[in-house]
Amino acid sequence: MNNGRVLFIVHDNHQEFNYFPLGVGYLASVLRGLGAEVEIYCQDLYHYSNDQLADFLDENSYDLIGVGFLAARFRETVLGLCEVVNRHKKNAWLMLGGQGASAIPEYILQTTRADVVAIGDAELAVADLLREKTAGTQNLGGIRGIAWRRGEEVNVNPRQAPVRNLDEIPFPAWDLFPMEDYSRSVKFAGQPEDVEKSLAVISSRGCINSCNFCYRLESGIRVRSVDNVIEELEILVHTYGIRYFIFLDEMFILNKKRLLEFEDKLQRNGLEIGFSCAARVDIIDHELVEILKRCGCLFVTFGIESTNDRVLQLMNKNTTVEKNIRAVEAVNAVGGIGVSLNLLWGNLGDTEETLRSNVDFIKRYNNYQQVRTIRPPTPYPGSGLYYEAIKRGLLRGPEDFFDKFTNSDLYLVNFTDLPLDKFYDLLYEANRELILDHYQHTNGDMVEAEGLIKQFKGLYCGTNQSFRGARDYTPQEKLQRI
Repeated sequence: MNNGRVLFIVHDNHQEFNYFPLGVGYLASVLRGLGAEVEIYCQDLYHYSNDQLADFLDENSYDLIGVGFLAARFRETVLGLCEVVNRHKKNAWLMLGGQGASAIPEYILQTTRADVVAIGDAELAVADLLREKTAGTQNLGGIRGIAWRRGEEVNVNPRQAPVRNLDEIPFPAWDLFPMEDYSRSVKFAGQPEDVEKSLAVISSRGCINSCNFCYRLESGIRVRSVDNVIEELEILVHTYGIRYFIFLDEMFILNKKRLLEFEDKLQRNGLEIGFSCAARVDIIDHELVEILKRCGCLFVTFGIESTNDRVLQLMNKNTTVEKNIRAVEAVNAVGGIGVSLNLLWGNLGDTEETLRSNVDFIKRYNNYQQVRTIRPPTPYPGSGLYYEAIKRGLLRGPEDFFDKFTNSDLYLVNFTDLPLDKFYDLLYEANRELILDHYQHTNGDMVEAEGLIKQFKGLYCGTNQSFRGARDYTPQEKLQRI
């Protein structure tokens, strides 16, 4: 019986830090559970060229080849990758997925000439797709949660209901991946210097909000049981030696009760870990921060986004400046936990005054574990800002978006009343001030600070569009990229 042979390609990000590809890990585990033979091709870690990929495909045959991506990488990496796969895939179906494909499936299919796009969470759709392929019937019209192409005709099927009980999804198929390399690839915020291995995990999917700069695969939020999360952490600690985790949940902290249960079961199972996570500001108080600290949290990320209530309202942030301040002050008062203050500028309602307020906020509440800079929002396809830009005549659609997009630290669509050159002058001066402030409060290395500032200058002037911001690079890498 042919249960299928599947290849997942983790595309190159053209960087030396690479998160473990959780989405691929889950899909690989689901398909292997159906008896499929699954392989992973890690272009991201090893920077295999497309020519090397072509040779690999020529030597192997598959039923299904999957690639997931974000919109920011589409023109840079994915489009050329798809051309190579299409020339060498033999009889396989090329399936694309992730946020980049799900938001605009018709355009992606027409442009890449892929066979299928998985829309939303793909665990159920990819299982149905492989069954159809190995059965030889090729009746794609009956599979929910996909768009598909036959010649020039593109069809979008009804959505698949997402898996409500996330505990039913098997753990990622870690053993198919080079875990030693992935666990040493990224030094996450808050990770102690003496902890060599770290990994990304997720304990929930989704969010309760609809911020205008976000696009999500599914609406609403679904959570795994705490027992299920603890079981996963135990395997990663004892089998792979992971000691630090980044929870990629948009809402790791749902409520105090769940966090207390997490603390209790960490203790009962003798798990001593460190981790970073993201949290909404609404429920943060001193007691909750103390619980986080006892659990091993060393870094928390807040999507502050703006220090102006009108701007927060226009971006559908569903919070207030007062709540933002209260949450950050609680973390800093307890101490021992780094805080990431994420702020955007250039959203609806932003002005020169809101930028000044954002800079002052960061300088007041920063605890200097990361270089904090401010970036403009990008109206990625599927987001509220994308549709607002189309409504205003600032974008014509996905082709126009990709024609204009080069870097998420550049301003693709101007939602302010400022001329673009003035916008960049103000943003440059703001980030210059924040970078100098950071180094004055940390190692005092002004040569390094000026090198980083020079990269932002080149980015905004158009001479260094490959620079991707300050937060993900070690000091040595920053110096090498000047």
